[in-house]
Amino acid sequence: MATVQDLLRVKGSDVWSVSPDTSVLEALELMAEKNIGALLVLDQEGKIAGIVSERDFARHIAKAGQCIVDEPVKNFMTEEVIGVHPETSIDECMMLMTKQRIRHLPVATKEGKLVGMISIGDVVKQVIADQSILIASLENYILGRDYPR
Repeated sequence: MATVQDLLRVKGSDVWSVSPDTSVLEALELMAEKNIGALLVLDQEGKIAGIVSERDFARHIAKAGQCIVDEPVKNFMTEEVIGVHPETSIDECMMLMTKQRIRHLPVATKEGKLVGMISIGDVVKQVIADQSILIASLENYILGRDYPR
């Protein structure tokens, strides 16, 4: 069963972040530049203060009826960040993301060192890859084919 660590080996461990005082415009520009849907918000000590996503911006703007692009990210971020460890299985991530209705999970070691971030898209790609391998294995078993060793 694939783990987050397996996924990060393929995907990479880049984590894009901003400070709580970064403006909405700067955060959106970084998201556009990196083609990502969320940013971690790190405090001055480099600890996770929150997470902010395109969805957070959209909902805040819809509720307020306006968007002040100079507003700080801290006004938009989700402070309770749910994360996982590198040893967490992809299936556990899928269940957690579905249950909590979230699309991004920061990955940290048990000691608290941030080592990556995964999205629902990353998880779905891994699940599809795992299922494809399983299907091919079952087809080979049923048809009596040997695996090249």
